[in-house]
Amino acid sequence: MIRKLSALQEQGKLIRVGVIGCGAMGTGVALQVARTVGMALVFLGDIGEEALARAAGQTGLKQVAVKDATNPPEWQPGELLTTTDSLELLKHTKIDVLVECTNTIFEASHYCLAAIAQGAHVVLMNAEVDLVFGTLLAHEAKKKGVVVSSDAGDQHGVLATMADEILLWGFRIVQAGNMKGFLHRHADSEHARPWAEKNRGSVVQTLSYTDGSKMNIEQALIGNYLGLTPIKPGMEGPKVKDMREILDAFDFSKYGDQGRVDYTEGVPWPGGGVYIVGYCDDDQQDFLLNYYKVCAKRPYYLFFRPYHLCHLETPRAIAQCYFDQRAVIPPPLGKKLNDVYAYAKKDLPAGSTIHHAIGGDEVYCMVNAREEAEKEDAIPFYWLEPIEGQHAKLLVAKKKDDPIRFSDVELPNTPYHDMLRQQEVLVNS
Repeated sequence: MIRKLSALQEQGKLIRVGVIGCGAMGTGVALQVARTVGMALVFLGDIGEEALARAAGQTGLKQVAVKDATNPPEWQPGELLTTTDSLELLKHTKIDVLVECTNTIFEASHYCLAAIAQGAHVVLMNAEVDLVFGTLLAHEAKKKGVVVSSDAGDQHGVLATMADEILLWGFRIVQAGNMKGFLHRHADSEHARPWAEKNRGSVVQTLSYTDGSKMNIEQALIGNYLGLTPIKPGMEGPKVKDMREILDAFDFSKYGDQGRVDYTEGVPWPGGGVYIVGYCDDDQQDFLLNYYKVCAKRPYYLFFRPYHLCHLETPRAIAQCYFDQRAVIPPPLGKKLNDVYAYAKKDLPAGSTIHHAIGGDEVYCMVNAREEAEKEDAIPFYWLEPIEGQHAKLLVAKKKDDPIRFSDVELPNTPYHDMLRQQEVLVNS
């Protein structure tokens, strides 16, 4: 890919990139795009002026504040357009690829749709909107001949790249796994606050990592791509002290031919990697793989990557969309195999308000096979997302760890919920 990017720049061309969201990840993506050969960071957007200024200042580019996003100045090489009105700027500034890095769902979907309408590819550093509205975005992108892609550096994107290689080698994928250092499903915002401050993130985002909700979304995304499901809601997640224990920590024989998504907890090193367990029952392959020192318990072989580097790897997804019109993970055009469902984080009395669908104090989220969850009337977490001060409310009391069902809640009537219903019609048509 670096050769393609270098050749593009030698031809006097650049991939024009816009980035929205100036949290820790968005700031990193902006910095990396600005430093990548063959790419130009054309604009950077965030609703917060302070976050926008901080992120823009780290790029080393000449900042041009856009005062009227309906009539922006023409971008020049070496410049960076900055805006607090990203939606409007998307309609009036040419880019080739948008990287969506906010932690919103509804707002992010509008940014993505606006970029697609202008003929730009979309890379999603935002796993929530990827899972929730990926299908709708994919249908719109197909009409315009552009690509919607998961990011290359988040866990699910790294697993997808690994899986492509492992499948090419002739293995059947038994499990795609995430290495989780720490998990506390019932953590609240006060627990997450010091970690958020330390890591320059929001409390909501940090809590979604701590309680496992974000990981479950990532595992749903890779599961949908590879045809893998969790063996139970939320997966098994055994605690291991060493990567090599993975092959003993799971009973793969009970999987049958159905590949699974899962995770491990507590490995001190590597702290943020991913792994795949592949199946191959062949004498000659086993001899050679043992010679190569592959961790194995025939017929299961462990392949792992001890890191995922998020923003550093985003340019690969950008370039892959631009040059090859190929997503790292494309959203499904039809029904999702897996979805992510809401569970009570604590005892909740009837009438309780759900303040956050993810990263809040009322619910945590767990992946499950959609077919199984629908039998129980389980509600995907994103139906509980508050919009413009309108919140879902519980009609009945729920005990800690109870699944939340559609019949348990009163949902507000908002454009966001209309959009969810529109997508359901699209999927079922």
